[in-house]
Amino acid sequence: MQTIEIPFWAAFTTYFSYGVLFVFGHLRDFYRRFFPVDKGTKPGYAPFTFDWDDFYTRRLYWRIRDAWNRPISSRPAAVFTVVERTTKDQGKTLEYTGNAAECVNLASYNYLGFAENPPQVQEDVLDCVDTYGLSMCSAPCEVGQSQAVQKLEVAIAEFVGKEAAMVFGMGFATNQCGLPGFLSDPNCLIISDHLNHSSIVQGCRGCKATIKVFRHNDYAMLETVVRKSIVYGNPNRCRPYSKIIVIVEGVYSMEGEILNLPKVVELKKRYNFYLYVDEAHSIGALGPHGKGVCDHWGVSPDDVDVLMGTFTKSFGSAGGYIASSKEFIASLRSLSPAYLYGCSMSPIIAQQALSAIHWITKTEEGKERIRRLHENSTYFRQRLIKDGFQVLGDDTSPVVPVLLYHPAKIPAFSRECLSRGVAVVVVGYPASPLVESRVRFCISAAHTKQQLDFSLDVIKEVGDVCCNRYMLYEEKMPGWIKSLLNSQSKSAQAAVNGKAKPLNGHSKTNGHAKKKQ
Repeated sequence: MQTIEIPFWAAFTTYFSYGVLFVFGHLRDFYRRFFPVDKGTKPGYAPFTFDWDDFYTRRLYWRIRDAWNRPISSRPAAVFTVVERTTKDQGKTLEYTGNAAECVNLASYNYLGFAENPPQVQEDVLDCVDTYGLSMCSAPCEVGQSQAVQKLEVAIAEFVGKEAAMVFGMGFATNQCGLPGFLSDPNCLIISDHLNHSSIVQGCRGCKATIKVFRHNDYAMLETVVRKSIVYGNPNRCRPYSKIIVIVEGVYSMEGEILNLPKVVELKKRYNFYLYVDEAHSIGALGPHGKGVCDHWGVSPDDVDVLMGTFTKSFGSAGGYIASSKEFIASLRSLSPAYLYGCSMSPIIAQQALSAIHWITKTEEGKERIRRLHENSTYFRQRLIKDGFQVLGDDTSPVVPVLLYHPAKIPAFSRECLSRGVAVVVVGYPASPLVESRVRFCISAAHTKQQLDFSLDVIKEVGDVCCNRYMLYEEKMPGWIKSLLNSQSKSAQAAVNGKAKPLNGHSKTNGHAKKKQ
């Protein structure tokens, strides 16, 4: 498990910054009780947000929300067009300036560059529109699905090495509606990594099963939780659990870490639990053939009971899939709300993913994109480390997070990069722990060496402006200061990273409060 070593001075000043924001925010709220500046909630209506949510939205989020939800007026290619906005009321409303900027795109999940619609893929999609139209206007269990969708289910099952697959029209709904479809037994147990994505959390909450969590990538704790669950069984029913399923991710989207699949499979074979792997960020992006985390580690797909993934990232499309045995998928179709009540996947969305899979598996260009993505990801990460940034994750992961810490640096880093022609995604609480705010770069095979070098030069310049090159500053410290701060950081680390045990339920930080993408 990767441990985030937070410099003592960064932790202290971050907490101090939030303290100042909270104190002055509450003072302003107290003042506004006597001198209101707006009408507030209409009489007779309940407010949309309460207490902490209301305070956080007004006093923190609104002031910096121009760093998110930016309008894009082009394809999400390696370079795209960002529409500029301005505010006159501290973020309550945003107005268009009429200007737009061409920026290097380090924000989209366009891992293999298919969002740029290569000519061959675009021709396939346009032909699909002529044949099948845009929508089936019905749930899959009623009218049915188009042939394009059926072909995609066969293609993705073959691609990931499973007998059958079921596709969903929305990536988030794949977990949210898929998990309740086969975990409806109250005597089941779900064991989930505490940094799993919000879609997994919402899906688990929709199940009737018991939920336990283990610390992120802490396989010793996972083994302990599994062993105790087998020994003691279900305390609410005084009997053994009928099914234990462990849910993990192939690549964690906020950490950039790759799952140690061989270790999890070793535990699976030892204790005979079911294994569910979310490959939203790893399918297409990992492994020599782009087949995900199994391909990356050389593990047989037969060792993973259920493989889930999305078409939103590497395939430049939308929706997701769950792949497993024929019996499992047949049962899932009869129980999943997405298949029973949701609209069938659009044929053109299916064709986009289908054409992308064909390119990856059948053409040299597809193989070259996979190789280029791995090279770009490693090069980008190593340059950031060399420049003194505190970088998380593994080399071949296309997700490259860099820690910012301070709340003021979240909007500052985003705005400074945008003004220099680089578009990035910054992340703060509650999508990350309070003192672990970060910027997350997403690398694509479509990026050229020149674009990456330009972006890295900009990031280095902005890092100096915002004082984010923490590793460089630490190297230049006098020895006695470094020793003093290191001794102080040991006591602070327990409070920040948590020697506290995870709650018996999902964490409210990181992926468990994320929007998804």
